[in-house]
Amino acid sequence: MKYSNVSVAYGERTILHDISLEIQPGEFVFLIGSSGSGKTSFIRTLLGAKKIKSGKILDDAGNDISTLSPKKLLQYRRNLGIIFQDFKLLPRKTVRENVAFAMEVCGYSQKEIHKRIPEILAQVSLLAKKEKFVETLSGGEIQRTCIARALIHHPQIIIGDEPTGNLDKHNALEVIHLLEKLNEQGKTVIVATHDEHLVNTLKKRVIAFKDGKIFSDEKNGTYCL
Repeated sequence: MKYSNVSVAYGERTILHDISLEIQPGEFVFLIGSSGSGKTSFIRTLLGAKKIKSGKILDDAGNDISTLSPKKLLQYRRNLGIIFQDFKLLPRKTVRENVAFAMEVCGYSQKEIHKRIPEILAQVSLLAKKEKFVETLSGGEIQRTCIARALIHHPQIIIGDEPTGNLDKHNALEVIHLLEKLNEQGKTVIVATHDEHLVNTLKKRVIAFKDGKIFSDEKNGTYCL
């Protein structure tokens, strides 16, 4: 992904100012910043969910995602696996049913669903709990179910928007280590977080946002706010 002089506005107020950066395929990147820093708006532009005021955002194939047609934008988004802080799962359905439902919505056949679910759940170490209801799982297991759902399209880029925000330290580390494992398999991982302990423990690339600008960008960074 490459950002070239990207600015974003809400009405008359500019919330991202002239952002230029590049995220290489296979990188693991933390995004940090206080509320209102521009971090969330940056993620929304990455998802193609927020129009930019100026500049270009190029995907790994060199396409400007800000100018894609709705059909092409949908194809682009299928290369992204998205993990949310608030889970967005169906609590009274099982792990298997939650992943299957996401695949059904995306148009997968029952044959494909039956074949892929064991593969996906094995990746996140949940195969043994596939028939457990989500409401009976631990926080870490719930978030691993979210990661399983994010993997249905074989995404090359995984984006976590505060994926450990509702977890205790143990479960947060469990989820981050799973994302590390996926990163080691070649996937690009981008995680927005306020968790200082995780950032300082993992020593990954850290991009800090402040007042809509990049405050710092360090290869083996720490929580610098």
